[in-house]
Amino acid sequence: MRMAESNEGDYRIYAGAVAAQRGEGFVATVIVNRVRGNVDKPRLAFRDEQLAGGHRWPSPEAARLYAVAKAREVIRNEQHRLAC
Repeated sequence: MRMAESNEGDYRIYAGAVAAQRGEGFVATVIVNRVRGNVDKPRLAFRDEQLAGGHRWPSPEAARLYAVAKAREVIRNEQHRLAC
């Protein structure tokens, strides 16, 4: 797995690209943790290991870029999907 990390407001995004099990390409994955506003430690807010229904991206970079974009979309526009 190849990972990229970034911050978006109170959240930390971990975007990944996993080699597809069957065939060529990479599947986008994302984990979003809330890192600010919690008294204890970071908490899992959102996770999806098969973004876009497991679509295969041609490169790990393309998969990671999609994962980061999707995480930012959820944080900014779909907060009801966040666990915290």
